[in-house]
Amino acid sequence: MLMTVRKLRKKISHIVFVGAAIIFSQNSLATDLAEIREKGVLRHIGVPYANFISYINRDDFQLLSGLDVDIVKGFSESIGVEYQYVPAEWNNVIGKLIGQNAQFKNNQIVLGKKSPIEGDIIANGVTVLDWRAELADFSDDYFPSAVWLVARADSDLEPIQPTGSIDKDIEKVKKLIKGRDVLTMEQSCLDPNLYNLYETGANIIEPERSRKLNEMVPAILNKDAESTLLDVADTLIALEKWPGEIKVIGPISQDQRMAVAFRKSSPELRKAFNQYLATIKEDGTYQKLVEKYYPSVFYFYGDYFKESNQ
Repeated sequence: MLMTVRKLRKKISHIVFVGAAIIFSQNSLATDLAEIREKGVLRHIGVPYANFISYINRDDFQLLSGLDVDIVKGFSESIGVEYQYVPAEWNNVIGKLIGQNAQFKNNQIVLGKKSPIEGDIIANGVTVLDWRAELADFSDDYFPSAVWLVARADSDLEPIQPTGSIDKDIEKVKKLIKGRDVLTMEQSCLDPNLYNLYETGANIIEPERSRKLNEMVPAILNKDAESTLLDVADTLIALEKWPGEIKVIGPISQDQRMAVAFRKSSPELRKAFNQYLATIKEDGTYQKLVEKYYPSVFYFYGDYFKESNQ
């Protein structure tokens, strides 16, 4: 039976009302700098990853170390509030910030289930990606990145000779992986959809759902795949942890940047963080923290840190 115009209008009105109620509910939960100061706590959402966040004691989520832990603790102190860590995984970290889970599928954002808002910022070496920027606002960047192809040392894949053009280098690497096993991870900066890897003819392998980004290199060493995508921070750590067992073949992405993510309803919090970041860059605190957690990054990205400190 066809729906009458009156019933249709009533149904549309109900949908609009429900949608408005959901938006109002989400906005009522959103907090900016003034509310956070009033509550007296800044909730730091983070996924343990690559010296940005590391558990000192896995039985106690508050015993943490890492670049982002130190930066966010310092920021919390600067605005006069306590620090609180909120553990997350890559598949729910955005939901804990904005109140709705989201995924990047087939080159578009797919919104998932509603989620409780559990924190105020995300900081765990978050790569600034276009799809993420549609869902959250980012601070000024504070760490360089890129995605590289990394293989076991016994692979016959050989590191490319740089051409002086990042586009040409990426093209050379993509030609090498045709028919090869490449470990990737969707919903992270290693998502094959971001770099059109399915078009290369590579055999794209997704890890088990429980696998973490810091387990990609152990997976290829275990011969789950011949090679893996890896970002700069994780690669630097892996080269130190497994010397002589892996090699960098070349770039898969353009240069990228990492930053802290904020709800779009938290502009004053974001502004305060950027001011704090500028302060610690100027007084040398930031440089010391990077030297502590990533001493070899200056060899690869010396110009970035020179510019950051100017």
